[in-house]
Amino acid sequence: MRYYFRHNKGFKMSQYERMISGRLYSWKIKDEKREALSNKRNEFLDEFNQTSYGDFKKREELIRALFKQVGKNACINKPFHCDYGCHISVGDYFFANFNCTMLDVAPITIGNHVFLAPNVSIFTAGHPISAKIRQEDLEYGLPVVIGNDVWIGGNCVINPGVTIGSNVVIGSGSVVTKDIPSGVIAAGNPCRVIRVIDEQEEKKWALKAEEFYNDLKKEGISL
Repeated sequence: MRYYFRHNKGFKMSQYERMISGRLYSWKIKDEKREALSNKRNEFLDEFNQTSYGDFKKREELIRALFKQVGKNACINKPFHCDYGCHISVGDYFFANFNCTMLDVAPITIGNHVFLAPNVSIFTAGHPISAKIRQEDLEYGLPVVIGNDVWIGGNCVINPGVTIGSNVVIGSGSVVTKDIPSGVIAAGNPCRVIRVIDEQEEKKWALKAEEFYNDLKKEGISL
């Protein structure tokens, strides 16, 4: 996925604008906006990661103040790490477990009912393949998009430019380097589609859920 600004010849772009648009940029060149966002991120992470484990309300307040967009009932366990935070959007009922890392030099957009197990890393940041250019400390970013109803297992890595569809399960330890379509279970390094989530799979879990709710009813418990 490419994410470039179109601009007229002679138009001067800041390093922040280059970064967020997917162009090469240099962290060595002073950029007031990028530095201000980094300082705000530092303050956020210091406060967020020092909250008590049970203070879910405070952590939700903090992400709402920093992220670009946050849906209802979003929850992130500490510790959490990000590059800027203001380029991250999460939908309703988003949950990220311990030690989630989001390098958001480009936008990270996540849908509703997405669960991240511990140690999930989402990277938008990249470095040139050419060692010569890489030595010049040039970097770039490509956006990551994750649809609705996605469960990403522990120790997964989502690489720059990847889009994951809706109704997807990514197996633990996967390294996602290419787009994953909707309605599948995928796993591996590199991550590949294992099977489709078909009607038989849906029926199996519907029966398990029915059994669960029947047990609750017998015990006089309601959710």
